[in-house]
Amino acid sequence: MKTALITGVGGQDGRHLGELLLSKGYTVYGMLNGQRDDSAKLVEQELPKVIQVRGDLADGSSLARVLEETQPDEIYNLAALSFVGLSFSQPELTANVTGLGVLRLLEAIRATKMQDRVRFYQASSSEMFGKVQSVPQNELTSFYPRSPYGVAKVFAHFACINYREAYEMHISCGILFNHEGEKRGLEFVTRKITNGVARIKLGLQHELRLGDLTPQRDWGYAGDYVEAMWRMLQQAEPDDYVIATGKTHSVREFVDLAFKAAGMEGQADQFVKRDDRFVRPTEVDLLIGDSSKARRVLGWEPKVSFEELVSRMVENDLRQESHKIKNL
Repeated sequence: MKTALITGVGGQDGRHLGELLLSKGYTVYGMLNGQRDDSAKLVEQELPKVIQVRGDLADGSSLARVLEETQPDEIYNLAALSFVGLSFSQPELTANVTGLGVLRLLEAIRATKMQDRVRFYQASSSEMFGKVQSVPQNELTSFYPRSPYGVAKVFAHFACINYREAYEMHISCGILFNHEGEKRGLEFVTRKITNGVARIKLGLQHELRLGDLTPQRDWGYAGDYVEAMWRMLQQAEPDDYVIATGKTHSVREFVDLAFKAAGMEGQADQFVKRDDRFVRPTEVDLLIGDSSKARRVLGWEPKVSFEELVSRMVENDLRQESHKIKNL
């Protein structure tokens, strides 16, 4: 039986991955930083078999302690300050956790003498491509990040490549394009949209304030994407892989589909209001990934369509908001 350590287990991907690994018979440890009790409660409710441990990417000594305690065969580093918009107001913290935090974790692996046996997954991001240099983007496309978050992810990505080559560590980076689902936090625009539409449908709010609706993203389902993470660490040789659907949709399309899923097709313009507070200083206009390598080497492919993804999220928010009304 394998043992896995998931950092950032309280996030969307961490909870999906925890479910997957438990279903495969793993012993799963989930690292939380101790600052968000709501995350701990969420994991306890959804994944009671995950063993919670406390550690922080900003504290190298705590990482070494966690590794000694858990003795993992596989490490999935999903922890980060992952809200891109917030990284503009907290750039130093973003760099410290999302960028340097990965370096601390890699050094903790070496300090505990685990570099020869542990397999490591790094959650890289399509935000590293930023102002894209070619379309679509694959593993050879140059990076041009457009946010402090993207810059920090580029640092972490190259740190992983360096440690893989310098110390022959089994490190694979998944360059995941946007992936969403029912477990997405409300601070992210996709969940803000589906939750807002659900609340409008139920008469709980009367408008949905958003920034620019023109950016285009390659959106997939988070449950599909965590399977790709696991497949990477089952390979004999470590490598980097783009994980994407190969299809792009605008924020406006996402909004229209959300209203359609709520039975309000064509009504978006009545409720959606532009709010420049939600416009980034520098925007990423177009992301579309080429996952040919992952499909060929890993045998991975996305299963949930964009339309089904939006419908699942709206239906989930309708259930949750209706449940709140009943409990008032």
